[in-house]
Amino acid sequence: MKVVATAIPDVRLVEPKVFGDDRGFFFESWNRRTFAALGIDADFVQDNHSRSARNVLRGLHYQIEHAQGKLVRVLSGEIYDVAVDLRRGSKTFGKWVGFPLSSETRQMAWIPPGFAHGFCVLSEHAEVLYKTTDYWSPEHERSLAWNDPQLAIPWPLTAAPILTAKDATGKRLADAETYA
Repeated sequence: MKVVATAIPDVRLVEPKVFGDDRGFFFESWNRRTFAALGIDADFVQDNHSRSARNVLRGLHYQIEHAQGKLVRVLSGEIYDVAVDLRRGSKTFGKWVGFPLSSETRQMAWIPPGFAHGFCVLSEHAEVLYKTTDYWSPEHERSLAWNDPQLAIPWPLTAAPILTAKDATGKRLADAETYA
């Protein structure tokens, strides 16, 4: 495995070693020892799997308590994945990083606790699987506004985003609960 740096050092892209032949391919998507050697020492407790259509925008989600680290990968299709640093003591507080993830490249994104996370679907459909380091806690779940002008994320949408009511009413960074 190989780690690719992003503009926010704590957010990392992971490129697995893929073994392919005329039958198809094989790769390890998670190996605790291997990831720990890469600086990602996580204890995952839950897997989440979503399927979404083009221009669906999910996020930007976080839990103010029971913060979740996420290992995100795309099983089919392509997404534009975004992480926003909500750790007030961080040098990158309020900054975001975004990158495409696809089933073709097989890259995975490590988003540590303390970040809001979201993605939009670039392909006709996309299936996304992400492992989390803490359980879903609905009473602590928050949404950051996907279109906050302070963040100015240039989502690569081809039409108006398809949002849930929760995501349509996310709070701007200036008004959002953040981490100490």
